[in-house]
Amino acid sequence: DRSNLAGVQHIVLVLSGKGGVGKSTISTELALSLRHSGKKVGILDVDLCGPSIPRMFRVQDNDVHQCDSGWVPVFVDQDKSISLMSIGFLLEKPDDAVVWRGPKKNALIKQFVADVAWGDLDFLIVDTPPGTSDEHISTVEALRPYKPLGAILVTTPQAVSVGDVRRELTFCKKTGLRVLGIVENMSGFVCPHCSECTNIFSKGGGEELAKHAGVPFLGCVPLDPQLSQSLEEGRDFIQEFPKSSAFPALAHIAQQVLDASSQQSS
Repeated sequence: DRSNLAGVQHIVLVLSGKGGVGKSTISTELALSLRHSGKKVGILDVDLCGPSIPRMFRVQDNDVHQCDSGWVPVFVDQDKSISLMSIGFLLEKPDDAVVWRGPKKNALIKQFVADVAWGDLDFLIVDTPPGTSDEHISTVEALRPYKPLGAILVTTPQAVSVGDVRRELTFCKKTGLRVLGIVENMSGFVCPHCSECTNIFSKGGGEELAKHAGVPFLGCVPLDPQLSQSLEEGRDFIQEFPKSSAFPALAHIAQQVLDASSQQSS
């Protein structure tokens, strides 16, 4: 049988040891950046208890349909250049909580990997829940036969978050998942009026960790009101705000993912 992932060229996981660091933000903006580089992108949202990807693309009211080879993902645009799958599309009401034990979550993750008809994609971005537990092991094991390109680890600058990402590095090592690099999100706030950068949390934790672990540092993404607003309203930040302080950092992350993918292909 031809697998539903047979047409997917590169799989990238977005991980973090803790919640609230902006994994879904990085996943969304990476998808948009890759789309603007002419790539076809899918996002698989396996954060079963906090599925925020549909909202960030303003498609949270869409339904998932069946076809012969499984679930048809939800397309974000007319060109079908970004497609999404999330448990958010399967809940009867948006406020429904997923009160499930591990085995049921793991079964759905395996189903997401096997039964979504992605078609041909240049990149599949997998937005994961926080931590290093059941869901992560299930996701990595289900994707292993398809040889993922690697993982992007997201942290915020303060020591508590960096400590949790250190555990995620250990998880990647134990599961044999290549680390594409570390992103330091919420790294300073650039004032929209005077352009001065204020380090609200602290700075440099992610870069220091990357150096210590011997993995690439993909960049610092500052707190940016325009980015927050775009995500709230489901708008294309990459297209609308090229002069924003977060834009060069996000473009740089996407470029490094493209470079890693061309090395894998060659």
